[in-house]
Amino acid sequence: MKILTKYFADLTGQQLEQFGRLSSLYDDWNSKINVISRKDIEQLYERHVLHSLAIAKIIQFKSGSTVLDVGTGGGFPGIPLAILFPETSFMLIDSIGKKIKVVNEVASALNLRNVTAEHIRVEDIHQKFDFVVSRAVTAFPRFVSMVRTKVSSVNNNDLPNGILYLKGGGFEEEVSPFGNQIQVFELKEFFQEEFFETKRLIHMTIKNK
Repeated sequence: MKILTKYFADLTGQQLEQFGRLSSLYDDWNSKINVISRKDIEQLYERHVLHSLAIAKIIQFKSGSTVLDVGTGGGFPGIPLAILFPETSFMLIDSIGKKIKVVNEVASALNLRNVTAEHIRVEDIHQKFDFVVSRAVTAFPRFVSMVRTKVSSVNNNDLPNGILYLKGGGFEEEVSPFGNQIQVFELKEFFQEEFFETKRLIHMTIKNK
């Protein structure tokens, strides 16, 4: 938890309590359904929670915003973002049903009323959202083709509507076809821990009619 307050000093008492409960909730569920690797569960707050919250370093979602988390796994980045932005609606989806079961149980335990979670493929989603977020579930060009029609044409935030994609390692070749639609943020600019040295956040503006 100290790693969160190091970078997010203005958390409310409720948010601190919700973030604090993540460790025991994921420990418990991970023992039943393996959604986080054993190595990573010991570093939950750095490698999953803080990594998810990197998105909050470039955007503060305005009240009423809508966000789709594709391939959420055990609930990242959606659950930490939902705690941080209680006035934003988050839909978390995954093609693996047992992972969505964990997400629903965690969201329920934390009383996150701004979270819905569904066992569904993104191709079968017909709503539109201000942003689509994910943690590198596939090659970036493929991800763009999967989700670009899910982005709303009406902008409500300071950052243009589009994709927010957390990615590690090389990325230049993957994003080169998109030119000036892309902004790349180095997470080492926000966080001092070694884990973030090679981690990046890609913002891609999507303009739909």
